[in-house]
Amino acid sequence: MREFTEQELVRREKAEKLKELGLDPFGHRFERDAFASELKEKYADVEHDAFENMDDTATVAGRIMFIRKMGKASFFTIKDKTGSIQIYISINDIGEDAYNLFKSADIGDIVGVHGKVMKTKTGELTIKCLEYTHLVKALKPLPEKFHGLTDIEERYRRRYVDLIMNDDSKRVAFLRPKIIRCIQNFMDNQGFTEVETPILSTLLTGASARPFITHHNTQDLDMYLRIALELPLKRLLVGGMEAVYEIGRVFRNEGMDPKHNPEFTLMEAYLAYSDLEGMMDLTENMYQTIARDVIGKMNYQFSGYDINLEGPWKRISMVDAIKEKTGIDFKKEMTVEEALKLAEEHHIEVQEHEHTVGHIINLFFEKYVEETLIQPTFLYGHPVEISPLTKKNPEDPRFVDRFELFIAGKEFANAYTELNDPIDQLERFEEQLKEKDLGNEEANDIDMDFVEALEYGMPPAGGIGYGIDRLCMLFLEQESIRDVLLFPTMKDRSKDKE
Repeated sequence: MREFTEQELVRREKAEKLKELGLDPFGHRFERDAFASELKEKYADVEHDAFENMDDTATVAGRIMFIRKMGKASFFTIKDKTGSIQIYISINDIGEDAYNLFKSADIGDIVGVHGKVMKTKTGELTIKCLEYTHLVKALKPLPEKFHGLTDIEERYRRRYVDLIMNDDSKRVAFLRPKIIRCIQNFMDNQGFTEVETPILSTLLTGASARPFITHHNTQDLDMYLRIALELPLKRLLVGGMEAVYEIGRVFRNEGMDPKHNPEFTLMEAYLAYSDLEGMMDLTENMYQTIARDVIGKMNYQFSGYDINLEGPWKRISMVDAIKEKTGIDFKKEMTVEEALKLAEEHHIEVQEHEHTVGHIINLFFEKYVEETLIQPTFLYGHPVEISPLTKKNPEDPRFVDRFELFIAGKEFANAYTELNDPIDQLERFEEQLKEKDLGNEEANDIDMDFVEALEYGMPPAGGIGYGIDRLCMLFLEQESIRDVLLFPTMKDRSKDKE
């Protein structure tokens, strides 16, 4: 049995009284012709006295956020999706019945107002109410202090309340889709075609990640929620589509922290006849286009740093970056035993499935370099062991033609000169199976259909993946992924109490 607070009981009584008056407490369609921000912009330069000779009217609707009652006349503020606007309401303008209806309103109720546009003597744009319409009775009161540190989790659990109370959350919610639309327009203008690929798969491929597993009842078949978009898109290159991209949800059964959510939005793009350099140019151009066209600036405060997106961005190989920090030159040929000794000397723990020079190079990078890459940096030249889908570097096959984009010490993109050799690809898949047998839960399965697709011939190509949520964090200057997701994954409340 639900228990109600005193305020909630009073509001329910008011809802019943509205019914007695023949009014639906939860309203019907209402025609409005203006929004708060539009009105403020339209009349920004009109002085108070000028309204005396004007007869402009507006019809608005929104949620009551503030009420100041003063006997037979009152002020209140309503908030729509664009912002807030003040309303002046008087018994002399709307009559006793309508004014009494207003006096029964609570903060949080949704109302419609038609009236004359004016400005107060203090210069605040106001609508003088001529018609007042009750639309929706809010049965729960809005919180007075919703954004203290003690209830930060509630902001995410009850995003609807957060959007009501927090203007910055609403700003982020409206800007994120604009960023994505900008990306789509940019990619379309570059000659790419946006496509859709399956979310359900019987194989674990395209990335190194633990999957979510589900079950298809009719086929009696265990399936994975996709962890990447890569292999279906590359099949389309084989088919001749040549320039394709997808923006879609992927699912990785991993931990949650300020930079990771188990389901997130990924964009992958593949361009025939391109390579690593082409993906670098595409990425730098795309980021700068978003900065210029959506946000309107090139400098961003992110993770405690002042990030400048002006180009050209730094480009450095992984082994050169490690040498800068440690003095160790991994370009030199060395045995696994020599690499393991270096790791031991530098207190780097190496798992059994990481007993290769390539894995150890990556462990050195993660310890000594990754967090130091603050300004936008293309980090290229990864070891072949950690890049099973990437073309080997023709000059040194120990490494592959791959880069990661790092900003503020965090990865923002991952790109390859794509592996299109079916024989090499099958060998890489087989190595991944060996790693899985040694305990690597993130290793890939063998996708024989993809190998067969490559046997028909895939053009040389560049490919890249972008974490859209992290990209939005940068442009919206948010420190947690939860602040750019409307509905982030949350822990079960009951487990918090255990």
